[in-house]
Amino acid sequence: MSSPVDALGQASSPGCNMALSTCCSFSAWQRRLPFLAWLPAYSLQWLKMDCIAGLSVGLTVIPQALAYAEVAGLPPQYGLYSAFMGCFVYFFLGTSRDLTLGPTAIMSLLVSFYTFHEPAYAVLLAFLSGCIQLAMGFLRLGLLLDFISCPVIKGFTSAAAITIGFGQIKNLLGLQNIPRQFFLQVYHTFLNIGETRLGDAVLGLVCMVLLLALKLMRDHMPPAHPEMPPGVQLSRGLVWTSTTARNALVVSSAALVAYSFEVTGYQPFLLTGEIARGLPPLQAPPFSVTTANGTVSFTEMVQDMGAGLAVVPLMGLLESISVAKAFASQNSYRVDANQELLAIGLTNTLGSLLSSYPVTGSFGRTAVNAQSGVCTPAGGLVTGALVLLSLDYLTSLFYYIPKAALAAVIIMAVAPLFDTKIFGMLWQVKRLDLLPLCATFLLCFWEVQYGILAGTLVSVLLLLHSVARPKIQVSEGPVLVLQPTSGLHFPATEALRDSVLSQALGGASSPRSAVLECSHICSIDYTVVLGLGELLEDLRKQGISLAFVGLQVPVLRALLAADLKGFQYFSTLEEAEKYLRQEPGPEPYNICEDCVPEHKVALLKA
Repeated sequence: MSSPVDALGQASSPGCNMALSTCCSFSAWQRRLPFLAWLPAYSLQWLKMDCIAGLSVGLTVIPQALAYAEVAGLPPQYGLYSAFMGCFVYFFLGTSRDLTLGPTAIMSLLVSFYTFHEPAYAVLLAFLSGCIQLAMGFLRLGLLLDFISCPVIKGFTSAAAITIGFGQIKNLLGLQNIPRQFFLQVYHTFLNIGETRLGDAVLGLVCMVLLLALKLMRDHMPPAHPEMPPGVQLSRGLVWTSTTARNALVVSSAALVAYSFEVTGYQPFLLTGEIARGLPPLQAPPFSVTTANGTVSFTEMVQDMGAGLAVVPLMGLLESISVAKAFASQNSYRVDANQELLAIGLTNTLGSLLSSYPVTGSFGRTAVNAQSGVCTPAGGLVTGALVLLSLDYLTSLFYYIPKAALAAVIIMAVAPLFDTKIFGMLWQVKRLDLLPLCATFLLCFWEVQYGILAGTLVSVLLLLHSVARPKIQVSEGPVLVLQPTSGLHFPATEALRDSVLSQALGGASSPRSAVLECSHICSIDYTVVLGLGELLEDLRKQGISLAFVGLQVPVLRALLAADLKGFQYFSTLEEAEKYLRQEPGPEPYNICEDCVPEHKVALLKA
C-alpha cells in the first residue's frame, strides 16, 4: 500500500512535469531572445538612462558613419545605411547591454580591400558574411575564433590603424588622385606634398586638436555625486554632453565654417558633396552587377571577393565578441558568444536588404554607451531612430562637411588601436609571441588575408612545437626520474623515447633504471601507447627497468588494454624507487587487473 507522500507525489507529478516543461521552454526562449529576460523588469529609470546613452551614441555614430564610408571607398550615405540595422536587431538578440553594432574603421578597411569600392560588392559581402556568421552561430562554431591568438589580433589592429590613419592624410591635406594601395599611397602622398591645400590642412589640424582636447576633458572629468550644487551639476552635464558628442560637435562646427565661406563665394575646403537623401530602398542583395564591360555574375562576384568571404565574417565576429567580453568583464556580467554570432549574423543579413556593408561591434561607441550609463540594449533603439531621422532630414546639410574634418575624426578614432606597449609586454612575458605579432603586422601592409593567415599559422606552429616537444624534467640519482611537464600526444612520442633512452644509457658509468612520472598526462593516444611499448622493449634489451608512476585513470586504462610487455606501475614515486634499487618494498602492479588497487579497478570499470 502506498504512503500518503507517494500518493501526493503521484497525483502532483503531471502538473509538476507540465510546469517544469513550461519553465524549460521559457528558459530556452530567453536564451534565443535575451530581451525576454530583462524586459519584464524594465523601469522608468532604465528608460531615462537608455535614452541618454542612445542619444550620445547616435551623435557619435552619424559623423563616424560618414567618415567610415570614405575608408570603405563608398559614397557617404552607405555609412549611414550600415549604422541603424544593428541597433534594432541587437535589441532582440544581444546579450551585452553595452555593445553597439555598426560600421567600424577596421571593417571599413576590409570592405575597401575586398569590394573594389563598388557598392554592389559591399552589399553582397554583407549578405554572405551574415549567412556565414549565422551558420557558425547555429553550429556553435565560436570556438574557431579561439585559434586566432592575441598577438595576431594586436598585429592586425596595429597595422590597420597605420593603414587607415595614413589613408586619411590625403583628405587632411586636401590632396587628390592618391591611390588606395598602402605603399603606393605613401609614395604618392610624399610625392604630392607640395600640392597641400592650406585651408584643408589648417582645418584638419584644428579639428584634431579640438577632438584631443575634448577627449582629455572627458577622461579627466570628476565623478558626479549627490552633494554637488545644482549649478555645478548643470555645468558638469553640459561639459559631459559636449565632450561625449565631440565628433558631432567638431564636424558640425567645421560644416558651419565651410557654409560661411560658401555664402561669400569662396570655398577653401574640399567638401563631402551630395548625399542621397531618404531611407534606402528595401531590396534583395545584388547577385549580379552590370558594368561597362558587361554583366558580372554571382559566381564571378564571389570569385572576385575571394578570401574576403572568410576574413570579413571572422574578423567581424572576433572584433564584436572581443568588445562584448571586455565590457562584460568590466561591468560584471556574462555574454553568450554563440548568441552574439546569431546577432551579428542576422544584422549583416538583414542590413544587406537595406544596402548596408558588413558591420561589427565598435569599441569606441561601446565605450560611449557604457560611460553614458546604459542599462539595456534598448538604448540602441534611440540610436537607430536618430540615424534614420538624419537620413530623412539632414542629408542636405551633410553636403557642407569638409573632408578634412571627417579625416580628423577617423585619425583620432583609430589612433588608440595602435598598441605601443604590446611589443615590450611580449618581450617580457614570452618573446616567441613576437613572431606571430610581427608576421601579422608586416604582412598586413601587403595583403590583409596574408597577414592574418601568416600570424595564425605561426601561432599554430608554436603551439604544435610545444605539443611535439614537451619539456621533460629530469631528476638525477641512482634511479632516473623523468617527468613530462605537459600532456603527451602522438607528435611527442619519438622525442620522449629518445629522451628516456639517452638519459638512461648516458650520463653515468652504467645504465640506470628509470621512472616515468606521469601525473601531468591526462590522456594518451594509440601512437603514444605503441611508442611506450617500443621504449619498454628497447630498455629491456639493455637490461634496464622502466616503471610508471602517477598514472591517471584514462591513461592507466589505455595501457592495461594494450597489454604492454614489461609494464610496471606504482602508486608512489618512493615505492618505484625502492623496487628499482632492489630494496624491500611493495611489488609493482602488473598488467593484470587483480594486481591493480581496488579503487583503481572500480574507476577503470566505471
